[in-house]
Amino acid sequence: METYARNFLRKRAHNLSPIVFVGKQGSDERVIKALDEALANHELIKVKFVDYKSQRRELAADMAKKTSAELISVIGNIAILFREHEEPSERRYHIPKR
Repeated sequence: METYARNFLRKRAHNLSPIVFVGKQGSDERVIKALDEALANHELIKVKFVDYKSQRRELAADMAKKTSAELISVIGNIAILFREHEEPSERRYHIPKR
């Protein structure tokens, strides 16, 4: 993903609250399922790491890969992920062309 697209999405995610929380169980099947559903409904989401804070970058990249999402950024204990909706008419975020 291009830098300008990441910056655009990072700005849009600024006011969002975390939807998925990674706790003691790590990124198990339930977390991946919740993440997949959240991405399908919202496209752009925040994930908060309550535990596994030292491994947050690796876990965020792995979760993005398992859900076919883009890892936009990891800031502190929050990861921002984006997956464009399959139906163009259902998309909430339209990334401007450069």
